Parts: sequence; C-alpha cells; structure tokens
Amino acid sequence: MERNNLWAPWRIKYIQGLSEKHDCFICHCLNDKDNDKENLVLWRTKNSIVIFNRFPYNNGHLLIAPSRHIPDLNDASDEELLELTKLTRDCKTALSETISPHGFNVGINFGRCAGAGLPDHMHIHLVPRWDGDTNFMHVCSDTDVISQSITELYDMLKQISEKNNLPSV
Repeated sequence: MERNNLWAPWRIKYIQGLSEKHDCFICHCLNDKDNDKENLVLWRTKNSIVIFNRFPYNNGHLLIAPSRHIPDLNDASDEELLELTKLTRDCKTALSETISPHGFNVGINFGRCAGAGLPDHMHIHLVPRWDGDTNFMHVCSDTDVISQSITELYDMLKQISEKNNLPSV
C-alpha cells in the first residue's frame, strides 16, 4: 500500500519545546500592542484577544483567549464567556468568507494531559476543516494540504473584518 506524507515542519519547534518552561505567549501578545501583525494578533476586544496559532493543524487555526491569565472556564466571568463565544462566531464568519472551509472544529483543552500546550491561559481553538481532511493530526491518504501563509491570511481576514465590522462584541 502506498503511503502519503503530510509534512508539517513548522510544528517541530513546538514539539521540541514542550518540555521547556515558557512565558505565556498570549500574555506577551496582550502586552506587546505595538506589534500585532508580527505577533499575529487579529483582534483585541475589551476582555479578549484573537491570535493565529503559530503551530497550526490547518490553515486559519485561530486561538481565542480571555485577556485575563486564567486557566479554566470556572475562573471566567459571564461577560468574558459571552465575549469569547461571540468572538468564536465572528472568527468563524470571517474564515468562512475568506477561505470557505467545509466545516470547523472548536475546542478547549484543560490540562497538559488533555492536549493543552499552554495549560495556564485558557483559550479556544477554532480550526477550519475541509472534506477529505478528517483525521486531526494523522497522516492519511488523500489529505488536502492548504497552502497559504499565515501572514497572507492575516491580511485577508483584516480586510474582511473591516468590511463586515467584525468583531461585533
């Protein structure tokens, strides 16, 4: 049986750094307001931030996080939870208009054993998906690789955001 490979070399830096202690990259982005494009910050709202995942599973993989450094839903206020939900909706709308995925995965990982790469700062993953791209990180046959740079998509989403007045929180 012929085996196809899906190469994702940008993820090795993430994998190799899992055992190291790191500062919170979300808090870094929150505090570095003058470098949003370099930090891939798409949106800032009163209580939240939307950032591109630097180690994406798919093109357009976004992280939606509260501005407060909190680890769990139980620590979030109702206002923060509502804003995070609205931002998830707005990100989905912008991605749908920009890159037309067939579906989305939305999830939150609590704790390192559950897959949280940053267990101390809660964040929502929004991952666009396409037909034929059904195995989350497995190499499989007939997998479509979406070839678009993060910075190109960043610029496209910024244009869509301005056109549609997103986010609407």
